[in-house]
Amino acid sequence: MTNQLTTSVVGVLLCVFTLVEVNYPLLAPQSRLAIFSLLGLVLCFWNVPIHPTLRGRQIGLLADWALVILALICCGYIAVQTDPLFSSWWVDGQSLGNRAGFETAIDTTIGLIGLALVIEAARRTLGWALPLLSGAFLIYAYFGSSFPSWLFPHRGYSLPRIVAQTFLHSQGIFGTALSVMFTYVFLFVIFGAFLEATGATRFIVDFAQRVFGKSPGGPAKVAVLSSGLMGSLSGSAVANTATTGTFTIPMMRSAGFKPVTAAGVQAAASSGGALMPPVMGAGAYMMLEIVEPAVTYLEIVRAALIPALLFYLSLLLIVHFHARRMALTTTTAVDKDLDTPPTTRFEGIVFASALGSLLVFLILGYTAFRAVSLALVAIIVTSSFHESTRLRLTTTVRGLISAARGVVPLVVAAACVGIIIGTVTLTGIGTRLPATIIPLAEQSLFLALLLIMVSSIILGMGLPSAVCYLLMATLIGPVLGNLGVIPLAAHLFIFYFGMMSMVTPPVALAAYAASSIAGTAIIPTALASFRYALVGFTLPYMFIYRPELLMLSADGTPAHWLNILPSLGIAILGITCFAAGIAGQLRAPLNIGLRGTILVAAALLLVPGPSIALIGLSVPIVDLAGIVLFVAILVINRQQERN
Repeated sequence: MTNQLTTSVVGVLLCVFTLVEVNYPLLAPQSRLAIFSLLGLVLCFWNVPIHPTLRGRQIGLLADWALVILALICCGYIAVQTDPLFSSWWVDGQSLGNRAGFETAIDTTIGLIGLALVIEAARRTLGWALPLLSGAFLIYAYFGSSFPSWLFPHRGYSLPRIVAQTFLHSQGIFGTALSVMFTYVFLFVIFGAFLEATGATRFIVDFAQRVFGKSPGGPAKVAVLSSGLMGSLSGSAVANTATTGTFTIPMMRSAGFKPVTAAGVQAAASSGGALMPPVMGAGAYMMLEIVEPAVTYLEIVRAALIPALLFYLSLLLIVHFHARRMALTTTTAVDKDLDTPPTTRFEGIVFASALGSLLVFLILGYTAFRAVSLALVAIIVTSSFHESTRLRLTTTVRGLISAARGVVPLVVAAACVGIIIGTVTLTGIGTRLPATIIPLAEQSLFLALLLIMVSSIILGMGLPSAVCYLLMATLIGPVLGNLGVIPLAAHLFIFYFGMMSMVTPPVALAAYAASSIAGTAIIPTALASFRYALVGFTLPYMFIYRPELLMLSADGTPAHWLNILPSLGIAILGITCFAAGIAGQLRAPLNIGLRGTILVAAALLLVPGPSIALIGLSVPIVDLAGIVLFVAILVINRQQERN
C-alpha cells in the first residue's frame, strides 16, 4: 500500500513537473532532464522488479530501494552541478560543463553508477536487446584501437572520457533523445490519458463502427489514416504514436487484433506521418534550405505526395488483407448510446475540441509542446460542461498516474539510446561510415543507395528524423547529385530512411511507444512494425529509379501525367502484391508457395529493368513478367476461393 502511494505521488509529480517546466522553464536544460530521468528511474525501480520471482520479496524490495537512492544521488548530482541555482555547491566554483575535460574522480564515479542504473532500468523495462547494444557501443569506444580496419577503428578513449561523454554532459543520456521525450512525447502521452479519462476515446470506437461498419480491419484503417493526418503536422513518429495510439490501439484490440499486431500497425502508420504533405514536419522546411539547386515548398510537397500516398495505401492493404485472413470486423459491442448520432454525444464533442484545437494551434505555427498544452486546457474546459465527461480530482489524478507509468519505458529507452548517441559522437563513426560511400558510389548507384540506407538507419537510432536527415544530407546529398540522381529525389531518399529508423529494430522508438500503450514486449512489437512498414524501405528506391513517382522527369523537370500514370499503376500493383504477400491473403488465404510467388511478383514490379515496345508504349520486361505472374496467382487464388 505504501509503495502504491509513493508511486502515485511520484507519477503525479512527474506529470506536473513536465507540464510546468516545458511551458515555463526555470532550470537549466541538463538539470531539468536529470530530474525528469530521476523520476522515471524511480518509477521503473518501484514498479518493475529485478526478476519476476522477486516481486514482493524482501530482498527484491531492498535492492529496489538501494537503486532508487543511487538514482537520487546520481541524477541529483547532475542537476546540482549544472543549474546556477546551486552554484554555491559547484566543485571549484565551476559547473559540470565548464570543467569538461577536468572531471574529478567523484564525477567519474557518479557517472559510472549512473550508466549502470540506466542500463539496468532498460533491462527491466525493455529486455536485453537495447542494454546489450549500449554495452557494445561502450566497448567499441574503449577498445577502438583494437578493432580491424573494416570495423572503423579509432584511437580508443579512457573510461573517464567515455563516462563524461555519455553521462556527465549533454551529448549522451541527457541529450537529444531524452530531450525529445521530455519536451514533446510525454505531453502527448498526458494528452491521451486525459482523453481516456473523459471517455472521449470511446467515441472513436463508436465512430469507427459507424464509418466502417463491417469493413474488415476498420479500426486499424482508422489508425492508419489518423496517424497520417497527425504525423503530417507533428513530424514526430514517437509523438504521433503516443497521441493517436492511446485510442487506436485499444480500439484495434477490441476489434480482435492481437496486441502486438495493433501496436505494430500503429507504429508503422506513425512512422510515415512526416512523409505526408502538406506539412511534413520540419523536413520540408529543412529541404528548402539544403537542396541545391533551390526548390520551392510547393515542389517539395508535389514530389512527396505520391510516395506518401503509396506508403499509406500499402498499410491499408496490409490491414485489409490481414483482417480478411483473420476474419476480423468491427465486432465490438455496440451500446444503446449509438442510437444517437456520434456528433451529439458529448464524448465526441470533447474529442473534437481536443483534436481540433491541437490541429488549429499546430497550423497557426505554435510549437508542438505549446499546442498540446493548450489542447489539454481545451479538454479540461470542454469536458466540464457535461456530467459524464467532467474531470474530477480523482479521475485527473488517475489519468496523471496512468500517463506517468506509460511513459517510463520511453524515458528509460531514450536514456539508454543516449548512451549510443554519445559514443557515436565521441568515436566519429557517424561521420566515418557515410564517408565510405563516396568511392563505392562511383562504381554502383545501387550499392551507394544501399549504404546510404544503412547509414541513415544507424544515425536515426534515437535521433529525431530531422536531425538525421540534416547530417546525412550535408554529407551524402552532393554524392548522389554527382551520380546523376535528381537532387530533390536524393534528399527525399535520405529523409525516408531517417524516418524508417523509427521502426527498425532494435532501436525503434515508435515501436517502444506503441508497446508501452499496448502492454506488449518491445522486440516483438518492433519486428511487427518493421514488417508492416517494409514498403517504406522500397519506395525510396522506386522513386530514385522511377522519378515519375515524384512527378519529375529524368532531368528534374515536371513530368507529364502520361508518363506518371504508367509508373503509378505499376507501383500500385506492386504494392498490392507486396501487401498480399505480407498478410498471406488475396481473394483467399495464400499458401506458402503462392505467398512466396506473389512476393516475387512484387519484386519484379517494384524493381526497374530493360524495356520493350508494346502497343506503342515502352514497358519494362520485369514489369511485364510481374503482371503476368500476378494475374496467374489471382486466377489460382480465385479458384481456391470458389472451392
